[in-house]
Amino acid sequence: MATKKSFHRTDRISAQLRRDLGTLVHNSVREHGLPSVSVSDVEVTRDLAHAKVFFTALDPSRAKEALKGLQEQAREIRFQLAHAMKLRHVPELHFLYDDSVDRGERIEQLLRDLPPAGDDDGSAES
Repeated sequence: MATKKSFHRTDRISAQLRRDLGTLVHNSVREHGLPSVSVSDVEVTRDLAHAKVFFTALDPSRAKEALKGLQEQAREIRFQLAHAMKLRHVPELHFLYDDSVDRGERIEQLLRDLPPAGDDDGSAES
């Protein structure tokens, strides 16, 4: 029963971190002139020592620049997070670029570029 409770607790903490980090990261990006990003997900370890913070970039070509800036700001963002959340220990933040949106757009483009069904067998209806 105790493991079920801790599982739910990490889910709740992940959701709260996602909300709070969304605001803090947005502010940090604007303050430091970094490329525009959004926090897409947060995964915390069971012991709450570490948090993977996944983000997407408005301009995917600047994702590396955004990642570098966020990594440099991680300590300050964590400090601000400690003030925002009522946790005894705030997890160490590890920023990771979430390329799922980029991959989804690439798949969509590939699907749009496919010839319409029926063109290759001559049985297309007019």
